[in-house]
Amino acid sequence: MITFLKETNTFFLENERVTYAFGIRNGELEHLWFGAKIGHDDLTYLRTGIGSGCDAGLPGRYSPNHHSQELPVYGQGDFREPMLTWRGENGDLCAELRYVSHRIVPQQKTPGMPSTFGGETLEVVMLDAIQGIEVTLLYTLFDDVDAITRSCRIRNVGEQTVRLTRAYSFALDLTVAAPEAISLQGAWARERTPERVPLHHGVWSIDSKRVTSSSQLNPFVALVEKDTTENAGSAWGVSLVYSSSYRLFAEVGPNGRTRIGGGINDFAFDWTLCPEETLATPEVILAYSAEGLGGMSRIFHDTLRRHLITPRYVGASRPVVINNWEATYFHFDKEKLFAIIDASAGTGIDTFVLDDGWFGKRDDDHSGLGDWFVNTQKLEGGLNPIIDRCHERGLKFGLWFEPEMVNPDSDLYRAHPDWAIHAPGHALCEGRNQCVLDLTRPEVRDYIVGAVSDILSNHEIDYVKWDYNRNITEVYSEGLPADRQGEFAHRYALGLYDICERLVFGFPNVFFEGCASGGARFDPAILYYFPQIWTSDNSDAYARTQIQWGTSLCYPLSAMSCHVSVCPNHQTRRITPLKTRADIAHLGATGYELNVSHMKPEELEQIPAQIADYRAMEQLVMEGDLWRLASPFDSNLFAFELVSKDKSEAHVTLMHVLRTSNNAVEMLRLGGLEPDAVYECVGDGARYHGSTLMNVGLLVPTNRLVDFETLVWHFKKI
Repeated sequence: MITFLKETNTFFLENERVTYAFGIRNGELEHLWFGAKIGHDDLTYLRTGIGSGCDAGLPGRYSPNHHSQELPVYGQGDFREPMLTWRGENGDLCAELRYVSHRIVPQQKTPGMPSTFGGETLEVVMLDAIQGIEVTLLYTLFDDVDAITRSCRIRNVGEQTVRLTRAYSFALDLTVAAPEAISLQGAWARERTPERVPLHHGVWSIDSKRVTSSSQLNPFVALVEKDTTENAGSAWGVSLVYSSSYRLFAEVGPNGRTRIGGGINDFAFDWTLCPEETLATPEVILAYSAEGLGGMSRIFHDTLRRHLITPRYVGASRPVVINNWEATYFHFDKEKLFAIIDASAGTGIDTFVLDDGWFGKRDDDHSGLGDWFVNTQKLEGGLNPIIDRCHERGLKFGLWFEPEMVNPDSDLYRAHPDWAIHAPGHALCEGRNQCVLDLTRPEVRDYIVGAVSDILSNHEIDYVKWDYNRNITEVYSEGLPADRQGEFAHRYALGLYDICERLVFGFPNVFFEGCASGGARFDPAILYYFPQIWTSDNSDAYARTQIQWGTSLCYPLSAMSCHVSVCPNHQTRRITPLKTRADIAHLGATGYELNVSHMKPEELEQIPAQIADYRAMEQLVMEGDLWRLASPFDSNLFAFELVSKDKSEAHVTLMHVLRTSNNAVEMLRLGGLEPDAVYECVGDGARYHGSTLMNVGLLVPTNRLVDFETLVWHFKKI
């Protein structure tokens, strides 16, 4: 419910567990509370004073530097990080936004960008009458999740051109201490590792300047109290629905309170706003939990599943694919592919995905990208014989694309070299021997949509793997004038979203999976189009426990594409049991990344049982609550528990990492069950009360477990 109390000029956005409150003070917006649900009290007693020393403010007014703000700007006494900055034609940087009006409306989609749906939105209009800038703040509240979203629209209502130099989606000053921050750092093949650090006075921030959300730092931050743990304490989570360069920050002020904010990265950002033009900022999801990091994660999981991912995929059974990449890389022909398809038939695998190398002149990664026509010299008869073989064996067919890229050695580049992102006079950087197409240009987007559409329209294709294998350098577009080059990174994102809108929703019967050299573009905006994302190129079972643990801080298991691969693993050279690889892959949308035609018969015979086990727990992966029980970062165990929403079923997967001698007794305590209910363990028939499983736990036989061995328990309420 969204309420405005005229007596105190206070807005309350609240559901059964959370309150977000802010008020109007002298025409400005004052942040008052974001946390556990509270009453509709007068919260002005939370004000901390009028400032001192060198602080300044308008005559007779408080110092903005000590004011808990909802829309901080620069120029009249607030010296902390602003949410918005701009310059008028005279170069003036001073902003003076004042309240004009508000209204409550059904939630609308963010123009040109992915955003959540299904909530109620508060729109608050602010005006800088001097500069002629109108800012509409949007707050969306959901009844069924403890999250709100924020974004804004910046409109030039004046007669002069304004240059935006910062356009963040949100900022707020928490009225409680949050002295530590958690981010997800990483690199290729070790994406999204949690990093917890103390905040200091001044600014702490994470960002990407790569024109993508990146594998180095995910657009997610949690602020926590010092004693916040997995299951207890306050956690405020921030997740940006955006896929280009971004920045998120936390700033501890002299009064000890913390400002958080962020959005589009303002590094090299400069946006020209002509009269009557509007810039919409990407949406940010804000979550609060009093139940630790686990509670915060479950809020994000439910928000993404219920209010962002395409509804027809939420809860629906996902394809179990066999992908030929690690089986053959580029070195395949029709007969090699037939062998994989034939060996997959009858195992429960339902989709064969043909990866990189089927198009253009593409026998390695030096040529062919951009030429989206079938290489009939490599595949005699084109794709149809492969598709027909799949159908004869009861499989669907999927295909790999990398639509945003081009090789200099390609017909497309030779015809349109200016379509590749480059800076005049500078040497052309390449990554993986390829360049990035300039999606800010409509003719480039039209080519991509047309070329991919031709393949999808003329073949029976059920699944697309959409890859993106390098970051952007030489940030420049020949389609933009010199004074608008600062718009490039955001316009690239808008171009990507335009292509996705046209292809993903233009082919509603095709299942699209995202990929970016593994997990380099794993963000909520991509999930709006692709309900699952290839989590990492590192498919080693042990490495995946860490990657999937970190990813789960913000993203649901249903969003993670997780495959069983060959051993020795191609990324780590580690050897783990086939059962272990399957058990860990089942903690996401599962599949296979190996050559089944080369498997030993006794190994191939395990696949039907593995897939049957996955299908039995799949609904928990798609819709269940996740409880992280044992962390692979600080223990010799990894354990996830999935619990159905009605608490009638639970699945526990545990990995014992390394065998040591004469171990101490380990107990694995579960969560999320009904204390008084009785649960039966499927398989051995043992029965336990929920309270026993949560307080006493399961005995882990560490002295009998070998390296990387997994144990699985499945419980049903009786």
